[in-house]
Amino acid sequence: MSTLHPTVEQARALLELERYDQAGALLGRRLAEDPGDIRAWVSIGYCHLNTDRAEQAKEAAAEALKLDPEDYGALRLSAQAMVRDDGWLHVQPILRELIRIAPQDPFAYAMLADAVWRAALVRYAKESGGRQLSTQDIDRLSGEAAELAMEALRLGPEDVYVHEIAHRIASMAGNGTVAQQLDEAILRIDPTHAEALARQTKRAAEAPGVGAGQAADLYADALAADPGSPVMRQQLDHATYRLLRGTRWLAVICVLAAGAMVNLFPSADDPGPELPIPVGQRLWVLVVMAAIWTFGAVRRYRRLRAGVQLNVRSLIRRGRWARVVLAQAAWAMLCALLIAEIPWTDRSVPQLVFWAGLVPTAATIWFDRKKTG
Repeated sequence: MSTLHPTVEQARALLELERYDQAGALLGRRLAEDPGDIRAWVSIGYCHLNTDRAEQAKEAAAEALKLDPEDYGALRLSAQAMVRDDGWLHVQPILRELIRIAPQDPFAYAMLADAVWRAALVRYAKESGGRQLSTQDIDRLSGEAAELAMEALRLGPEDVYVHEIAHRIASMAGNGTVAQQLDEAILRIDPTHAEALARQTKRAAEAPGVGAGQAADLYADALAADPGSPVMRQQLDHATYRLLRGTRWLAVICVLAAGAMVNLFPSADDPGPELPIPVGQRLWVLVVMAAIWTFGAVRRYRRLRAGVQLNVRSLIRRGRWARVVLAQAAWAMLCALLIAEIPWTDRSVPQLVFWAGLVPTAATIWFDRKKTG
C-alpha cells in the first residue's frame, strides 16, 4: 500500500469532520502538484459526492481508474457516484468488478443486491406493461438479490448498511418476520437508527390491545432516542389525538346518563319518574359524571409520561381538530348538565337538548378517525 501524502491525510481528516470545502481546496492543490496521486482523486471525489455533485465525483473516479483500473477505492467511489446520479441500472458491472477485487467486502455485496433487485423490478414492469406488482411478484423476483444480501450479512454481521439493504428487500417481498428480525439487529448495532426505530415503534404501537396512551408513551420513548424524527413526531401527535378523541366518548356517556335519569323517552311499560326530578337525584348524577371523568380522563392523563402530557397541551395549541374535539366534548357536557340539573316539568325541551348534545358529537366520531390533530 502506497503511503499517503501529508496533504491527503489532512484532507481526509477534514472529510471526517464534514468540512468538505476545505478538504476540496487542499486536494485541488495537491492534484495540481501531482495529477498522478490516485488517493487524492478518490478523496476529492468524495468531497464532490458529499456536496451533491455526483457528476464531478464520477469524473474524479474516472481519473483515478485511469491510473489503476483495479483500485478498490476508485471503483467504490465510481459505484456510489453512479447510483447517486440514478444509475442503478448500469452499476452492476462496476460492483461485480469490486467483488472480484475484494471478495470479502460486505458493502459491495449489499450494494449489488440492491442494484440487482431494482433491475429485476424494472425489467418485470417493462415486460408486464406496467402492471402493479404484488408482494408475491416481488418475492419471486428477489431471489438473486436476497442471496446476495444474505452473503453480505454473512460477511458483515455488524454493518448497518448491509442490514438496511436486506431489510428493504425482505419488507418489499412481504417477509415481515425477517424484516422485523433485521430491524432488531440494526437497533442492536445502532440503538438510535432513525428508520429502524420508527418501524419497530410503529409495530409495537399498532399491535392488538395497545391503547392510545400506551402508543403515545412508545412514540415519546422513540422521540427521546431520536428527537429530530418527523415520523415519530407525527405518530406521537396521532396517538395524542386518539387520546383527545376519547374525551368525546366520556361526554356522550354523560349525556346518556342524564337522559336515562330523566327517562326522556318513556313508554307504556316504563313511564319513567315524575317531573321534576328530585334535587338529590340530580346531584347524584353529578357524582356519577365526576367519576366518569376522573377515571376516564383525569387519572389517565396523570399516568401519562411528562413528554406525552406536554404534547397533549402542545397539540391543543397547534391542532385545529384537537380543539374541535374538545369543543364537542364541552358542548356535549353542557347539554348533559342542562338535562340533569334543570328541574324540567316537561320532557320535550330536554329531549331536544339530548339530541343536540348527542347527534353532532356522535356524527363526527367516525368521520375524523384518521385525522392527526
